[in-house]
Parts: sequence; structure tokens; C-alpha cells
Amino acid sequence: MSTDTMQELMSSKQSRKKQIVILANHDHAEAMRVAAGLTIFGHHVELVFTDRVVEESAENIEQAELLELSEIEPVSLIDDPNIDRIDDDQLTALLLCCQHVVNI
Repeated sequence: MSTDTMQELMSSKQSRKKQIVILANHDHAEAMRVAAGLTIFGHHVELVFTDRVVEESAENIEQAELLELSEIEPVSLIDDPNIDRIDDDQLTALLLCCQHVVNI
């Protein structure tokens, strides 16, 4: 995640649209579904996979397509060959900039 993205998140915190971080801990498919759904209401959503590499199941692939349509680029705290990795400092910055955190 770029510094510009972090600054955009901080500056838009005052707007009516909410900044939401989804932490995907247990059910990756559900976390992707929720993240995509929240964008329908105009919210800015960040999705962070926190516990393991995302499995390449049919359900996860389908939900990943929804993320693409919703223009959500997920990140991961775990080394995953298909997803950009963020470190603890970047996660902290995301959490400080958001208005809501959803843990799934």
C-alpha cells in the first residue's frame, strides 16, 4: 500500500463515506463477500487476510472476482504468492485511519 493511499484514507475520514477494514481471520470467502457488499453503499473497504494463505477453492475464486469488480485489492499479513503483503506498521496505519473494523 502506497503512502498516497494512506494519505487518501486519512483525508477522506471526514467524509460521509466510511473507511472500513475487514480482517479475514477464519472465513476468507465470507470476508470477501462482506467487503464487496459494503462497497455497494459507497464505503471505502480494505481487506486484510491475517491468518493463513488464501486457499484456491471454487468459492474463494468466485469471491475474488467480486473483489475485482468492487475494486478492492486485498492484502495479507502472511506471505501469499497471489496477494500483496503488508507489515505490522502498515496494518497499524490502516487501523488508525479507519472508522470501523470488522473481524470475520
